Amino acid sequence: MREIEYRDALNEAFDEELARDENVVLMGEEVAQYNGAYKVTRGLWDKWGDKRVMDMPISEAGFIGMGVGASMLGIRPVMELMFWSFHSVAFDQLVNNAANVRYMSGGLCNCPIVMRGPANGGTNVGATHSHTPEGLFAAFPGLKVVSPATAADAKGLMKTAIRDNDPVYVMENTLLYGIKGPVPDPADGDFTIPLGVADIKREGTDVSLIAHGRSTLHALEAAEILQNEHGISAEVVDLRSIRPLDQDAILNSVKKTNRAVLVDESKPFCGVSAQITTLIQEHAFDYLDAPIKRVCSLDAPAIYSPAVEPEQLPSAPKVVKAVLSIS
Repeated sequence: MREIEYRDALNEAFDEELARDENVVLMGEEVAQYNGAYKVTRGLWDKWGDKRVMDMPISEAGFIGMGVGASMLGIRPVMELMFWSFHSVAFDQLVNNAANVRYMSGGLCNCPIVMRGPANGGTNVGATHSHTPEGLFAAFPGLKVVSPATAADAKGLMKTAIRDNDPVYVMENTLLYGIKGPVPDPADGDFTIPLGVADIKREGTDVSLIAHGRSTLHALEAAEILQNEHGISAEVVDLRSIRPLDQDAILNSVKKTNRAVLVDESKPFCGVSAQITTLIQEHAFDYLDAPIKRVCSLDAPAIYSPAVEPEQLPSAPKVVKAVLSIS
C-alpha cells in the first residue's frame, strides 16, 4: 500500500488500462498537452501520444457522440467532462443513445464507454457548474453510475468501469482530487473493485450512515464525533456504486442498527437518498426504531458565495444533528 492522491489513483488506472488494452483511449477537453483541467491525466499524453490521449473541441455533444459511435465499433473511450454540469448539452448522446444501444440492437452492439469528471458543489463556481446528477443518470436503464469516495475506490472502480461492456458514468468530486489515501501498489497485482458492491467503511451498532462520494467523508467524521461525544456507535456504509446498487448491504446494516441517516450531496427531491429511503421502507420497515432522516443539499440552485455555499451542502455537524434527533 502507498499513500497517493485521488487524482493520481485515477491516473494510474488510466495508465494501466491503456497498457492492458490497445482499444482504450482518453478523450476530453484539455486532457492531452495541458494534462487535464484537474491534472488527472498528467503525463499520459507524453507517454501514449496523440492516438491514445486526445484533446477535444469545446463541443460536448460532438465529441461524446463520437465516443458513443466509437464504442459501438470496439473502441473503449474514457471521456472527460470538465464538469458533469455540461451533461445537459449532450443529453441525447448520454441518455438516448448510449443507454439504449444494447437493448435496441437486441444485444448485437455494446457501448463500452466511460464518462467521467467532477460532479459536486462546494467549489464556488455557481449554479451552472455545481450539479450532482448521479440520481438523474441512475434513473435510466442501461446506464451504470459510480461515485468513489477514496483514492483506492477511485482506482479500483475506474479500472472495472473501463472493462465493462456497458456505459459507466463516474461521478468524481473536485474536492477529493488532492486527498491522499492508501492504494495497492501495481506490483502487487491487478486491483479492481466490482460495480454494485458497497463498502462498510466503519462498523457500528446504533445507527447506519449511508452515503456515497464526498458525503462518505462527512459520515465518517460524524461517526467519530458521535462516538467520542455521545457514545453512539455509527456504521458508515459507502455505496460506491449507485447503479447497480448494493441493496443487501443497505438492508443488512439497517436491520442491525435499526436506524438510518442518509447523507447525499444531490438534491432531496427525486435524489439517490429518496430511492434508498423507499428501499428501506419497503424491505426493512419492521426493523426501524425511528424515522429515516436525510442530510442532502438544500433544494435550490448552488450558491456562488464562498462564505455561504458550505451551508447548502451536507456536513458532519448536520449529520450529527440528524442522528441525535432520532436517538
